[in-house]
Amino acid sequence: MTNIETFAAVFDRLKQIAQRYADKLIVSKDSPGNYYLDTNYIRDNERALFFGAVQVKKYYVSYHLMPLYVFPELKETISPQLKKRMQGKACFNFRSVNEELFKELAELSDRGLAKYQEAGYI
Repeated sequence: MTNIETFAAVFDRLKQIAQRYADKLIVSKDSPGNYYLDTNYIRDNERALFFGAVQVKKYYVSYHLMPLYVFPELKETISPQLKKRMQGKACFNFRSVNEELFKELAELSDRGLAKYQEAGYI
């Protein structure tokens, strides 16, 4: 399997996680290799509050989860294995499908959505 095929499989699987929130959020981008979710909460800069995204990059596929940035206490629940995939404060990079980590990422995303709801962002 080539990198392009592998990354397509990773993107598709991560997008499945993100798509679970499409009915509660706004899909602001949905193109090959790019899937973005925003809230309907408008910030002071008059832009929607970002929730998350899945993006194909040159060397990996990124899963962005903004609730980690907004609510840093969510990071305390991340396993060491998933934490190794973190880039920055709210991004995880993958080069292959890892169902165990994807399951944890889905649960973390659920907690992030709940935090956004509690804060009134959704």
